[in-house]
Amino acid sequence: MKSSELGISAMYRILKKSGADRVSDESAEELRDIIENLANKIAKSAVDMASHAGRKTIKAEDVKLASKPFI
Repeated sequence: MKSSELGISAMYRILKKSGADRVSDESAEELRDIIENLANKIAKSAVDMASHAGRKTIKAEDVKLASKPFI
């Protein structure tokens, strides 16, 4: 089992708040994997944007711009 930055209980809550009556362990784990993968892609793009702008600090605008292709 691989380590994750995101808690599995949060995935259950997200699925429940979205209207699910029941949530399987596999669906919560799959959602976590997908969200984590997406977050990593956005973060890498935000780092690239900040670096290109000559900054070491990632700003909220970098994250917003980096997430646009995924939303």
